[in-house]
This record gives sequence, C-alpha cells and structure tokens, in this order.
Amino acid sequence: MTVIPRDMKSAERKGRPASDFQAHLAELEARGLVVRVDRPINKDTELHPLARWQFQGALPEDKRRAFIFTNVFGSDGRKFDMPVVAGALAASPEIYALGLGVPVDEIGTAWLNAIQNPIAPVAVATAPCQEVVIKGDALCAQGGGLAALPVPISTPGFDAAPYLTATLCITADPESGVRNMGTYRGQLKATDRLGVRMASRLTGAGGYYHWQKYQQRGEPMPIAIVVGCAPAIFFTGPQKLAVDFDEMGVAGALLGQPVRTVRCVTNNLEVPADSEIVIEGLIDSELLEPEGPFGESHGHVALEDYNMSMQVTAITMKRKPVFVSIISQVTPSESSVTKKVAYEPLFLSHLRDHLGIRGITRVVMHEPLTNVRPVIFLNFAHGTPRSEVWRGLQGASTLQAQCGKIVVALGEDIDASNADAVFWSLAYRTNLGEDLHLTPYKSGGHGPKSGARFSDSSLLIDATPKSKMPPFALPAKEFMERAKTIWSELGLPELNPQPPWYGYSLGDWEQKWAEWAQAAVEGKWEETGRDTFARRRAGVIPETPVRSVENAKKD
Repeated sequence: MTVIPRDMKSAERKGRPASDFQAHLAELEARGLVVRVDRPINKDTELHPLARWQFQGALPEDKRRAFIFTNVFGSDGRKFDMPVVAGALAASPEIYALGLGVPVDEIGTAWLNAIQNPIAPVAVATAPCQEVVIKGDALCAQGGGLAALPVPISTPGFDAAPYLTATLCITADPESGVRNMGTYRGQLKATDRLGVRMASRLTGAGGYYHWQKYQQRGEPMPIAIVVGCAPAIFFTGPQKLAVDFDEMGVAGALLGQPVRTVRCVTNNLEVPADSEIVIEGLIDSELLEPEGPFGESHGHVALEDYNMSMQVTAITMKRKPVFVSIISQVTPSESSVTKKVAYEPLFLSHLRDHLGIRGITRVVMHEPLTNVRPVIFLNFAHGTPRSEVWRGLQGASTLQAQCGKIVVALGEDIDASNADAVFWSLAYRTNLGEDLHLTPYKSGGHGPKSGARFSDSSLLIDATPKSKMPPFALPAKEFMERAKTIWSELGLPELNPQPPWYGYSLGDWEQKWAEWAQAAVEGKWEETGRDTFARRRAGVIPETPVRSVENAKKD
C-alpha cells in the first residue's frame, strides 16, 4: 500500500508550491488539513458521499479538509492497495491557495502573472509516472487495466459507472502542435475503454476544437489523461484560457519553475513527469458512444448523451501512486472552488483594468447550487456614477458566454456571500422600473438538456444605493463586539456572524444625531429631550421629516 510520508519537507519550506501531488498532500497534513480514514470504505457507495458531507453539511470553508482513504474496496468485494484522496486540491480556498504557494488574497495576482509570463516546460527521458507501465494484453485482463484503479462513483444511485473526475486531459492541435489541458469527466466503459465528455458549446472545451480538426483529417485524436499531479498544474485544466495558449507554460509560471515533462509510451504527447497516474489512448473522431447519466454541476443529473469514445493504449504510474478524485456535481464542491477563486479576480481585472470601469471593488460568483457561472455580483464604491455601474454589469455578462445570466450590482457595504443581505439590497435599493434591464440572445450555456433548448438572456440589476441612506439599524460595532465577548464568557452556543452584524453609516447621518447617540449610551438622554422640546412646532402632521420643515424655514 502507498504510504504518504508524514515528515516530507513541505512545499512552503522549499519556497515554492509543491511540484508533485504527494508533496502537496504532505504539506496539507503538516498543517492539519487532512482527515485520514483507515476504516474500510466502499468506493462505489460510501467514499464520495462521506467527503461530500463537508459541502452539503454547511461546514464553514475553514473547516473543510482533504480526505485520505487508506482502506478502499469495491462493491464486488475487491480491495485496493492504492489510497484514494478527495478534497486535497480545492476543498477550500485555503487548500487551493496552498497548492499555488500563495495566500488566498494573492490567487488572482498569481494567475495574472502566470498568464503574462509563462515558463516553458523541460523534457526528461525517464519519469516517476512511468515506473509501472501497463499495456497490451494486460489492459484487457479480468480486473486489470482501468478496473485495477480505485475509481469512485461520484453520485451513487444515479451515475451509470465510476468516473474519473480529477483529470488533466492533454491533447494537441494537429496543425500547430499547441497543447490544451482540460478537466473532462471520464466514464469507465471497459478495462481498456473510457467515455470522455468535452463540452462542445460556445467557449467549450479546447480539446473539442482539437477533436474537430482530427475529424476533418479522418484520424483518431491522441489523448493523455493525468490523474494526480502538482495542484499548480492541475488548476490550469478548469481555467478558460485562449485555445492557442500552451497551458503547460502557465503551469510552469504558477510553479515558479519549468514543468518536467516526459513523452508518453504509446503516443507523442508530453505529460507532467511527476504525475501519479497517466492513461494514454486514442479518441475515435468518427464514432461517438452514449455516455452518462452523471451528476452535473448545474444541479441536475446529465442524462445520456453521445460523447467521445477513448481506446486506452497504456496506463502508466508511479510505483506507489495515490488515486486522486475531486468532489464535483452539485455546488458548493471542490470543482466549484477551483473555478470561483480564480475566476473572480480575473473578472475583476477585466472590468477594472481592461474596461477601465471606475468604482468596481469586488466580483463575487454565487456558488451554492448555481455553479458560480450564472449568477454574478459586483460591488461598487459608494458614489460610483450609474453609467459606470451599468458598464460593469454589461462587461460581466459578456466576458464569457457561459457566465453572467444574472448580474447584480451592489454597494460596497453588501457581502454578496450573504443572500439575505443581497435580498435586502434588492428590496430597498432598486426601482425595478429603472434598475432592471433584460438583454436577449445570450448563449444557453451550461445546464440540463431536457426539454426544448433556446437562446437565453441576461438579467442586469442595479441594486446599488442611488443616494445617501440612513445607517443600518443594528448596534454599532463596538457594542456588538463587547456583547459577543460576554456571550462567549457565558459559555453560550458558538456564533457564526453573517454580515451585516453591526450598524454602520450609509451617508445620511447628521453630526447632531451622532452626538445624541453618544449621549444616550452615556445616560444623558434628558439633554436630547430638552433640545427637542424647544423645537416643538404646530401645523404639521405626524411623520413629517424635521429636516423638510427646518430647512424650508432657512431657505
């Protein structure tokens, strides 16, 4: 059985992110971010449901962990020597950031620098990922080939087979030779065959464009599927980079050093040399095979579609590999974290730096159930001109075809991760006759295919404050913090404050009212009473704003 060394030098002590998956896993364990499960776990019925509970159980992000399952068996009774890991790539933003070797708030900067300054890979002759080579008749042996890998079932009760989920699928343009690295699901079909789904929609998979070129040539498409590599390399798969951009160079820049690559044993593609497992093969460019059902990130089961059929020509691996799986499907998930933490800063950079939109402070992609792409929130500084707000709304809805079905602009005081605060802003800061715009002819994007399929639209909403507003009516921060301290001293249940949890000014607040509030907490409220008694007035009705009368008198 593979044993993950607990004392392996951490990536942080080396001064750069881990260059292979097991080094990253050791770093996670050193930081207390790993749960080891040594009891027997059924990969087909128990593994993914257990790891999924940290997402479906509303655990705070900082409580999520990577899981190492060391005692894995299948429903057929077969036991596997290879450990299975889930959650180690992106169970939380902290784990994702550790894979890049940066703090969470520097993830966006790391990506922008890597895209602008790629580092070309270096080829090596021998590699750890080829210490064991399985090909030929061994691929077709009973229980051999793909069946020898502990591939979990992601959505027991609905998925048609075990699926590879933590994939880095490498293909190359047959004309230019430029590589693409994408994360596509792989359905086990036989010991030597996979069903592979590459999105064909607008701005879909880069590998799909390569497949189209092979189809035109009448040739099968070579492919290599990496399962388990340095997180900085894996993270390039879910990113939406230009199809003519060699993502191995971006991965090198994220690592801070060239990616070591080795040529596959049955085709000419190059793969990260320090990978755990590599599945080599050819994808038929003429015949498609039914694939699915499989639980999807839009929150529905993807039904049976015709997708690519891959003939496996070799499986290579380390002598003691770890099998890596990610929690995907319904969001939040490990898959959605990989998108959210990278997409948000890239969208912000596009709006702020490329479109030059003033006042934009933050981009938040809604994650629970909606899969981060359809619903986007934009925070703007108070006082931002409405023309800039609307430019931001339009820019966010058009940057990527599958992103921005619903885009909402919010004031800088609203935390978009709190849906209640968002609804409060919609309820009191919008005039739906003026602040809502529907833009037609948007791509249908990622979603269930059942029923009729039409083009979609974007809904843009300006829920920013249009003028100064009264304070938010909770006790001021200092008083809530003091009360929270007393709460803890009393041993009351642990609190999980959701912003806004204290009162704050929104611009419409006169100095005299601040003085009255201070007098009140000092027990001097009678002084305020004497002031207001002297300002009594006849000829007005209840609920007449004092300022409207007193200011009129001044005029």
